Amino acid sequence: MSAIPHHIAIVMDGNGRWATRRCLPRVAGHKKGVDALRACVRHCGERGVKVLTVFAFSSENWNRPPEEVSGLMELLAMALSREVPKLKSEGVRIHFVGDRSGLSEKVRAGLAQAEAATAANTRLVFNVCFSYGGRWDIAQAAARLADRGEPITEQSLDRAMALADVPDPDLLIRTGGERRLSNFLLWQAAYSELYFTDKLWPEFNAAELDAAIADFGQRERRFGRTSQQLQPPAPRKVA
Repeated sequence: MSAIPHHIAIVMDGNGRWATRRCLPRVAGHKKGVDALRACVRHCGERGVKVLTVFAFSSENWNRPPEEVSGLMELLAMALSREVPKLKSEGVRIHFVGDRSGLSEKVRAGLAQAEAATAANTRLVFNVCFSYGGRWDIAQAAARLADRGEPITEQSLDRAMALADVPDPDLLIRTGGERRLSNFLLWQAAYSELYFTDKLWPEFNAAELDAAIADFGQRERRFGRTSQQLQPPAPRKVA
């Protein structure tokens, strides 16, 4: 049986293209993407994944057409009211990660309520990176340390990052055919195994997730060491 990643991170790319290919508005693709995400969360829980982190809305996505941004905000509000009770009943703890300063008071309140409602759950930690960027994350960590007068070291920065309460991702998946991180988890993904698929996010189902996990199970994770160092010592012969 393949090893199961403790923490999976996903760049959910391709919602807009999925809709465009069907002559639908881009927001229709984002709605379909929510369905795919719901199924992914459920399957991660069933497979024994303990942390799932998804890139829902990047710092750069604020530059998209206003109607698309507005549609995404409405979709977020709808998803919160519809999905949070289900997540709570399934033992999922939701955590929103990102810069909330640009969000409306109503949206900020909705995020806080969702986090509070699921805070006691332990089956799966579900991090939603919304208005998030990897560079922002590093900058806010450094600023936090500077405000406290703490020296900036690799260890102190690690403790100040937005996802400091969970292990770094073991597997980072990107759908949609692109082969880049796009400012996602730049610090945390330093040693993540990367998996790219041409499937658009609305098409990413349980079988696709299983394929990514199976591929992960074939990787040799050395973390700077040699293959020989990872091998257990040969048993000593007894005379």
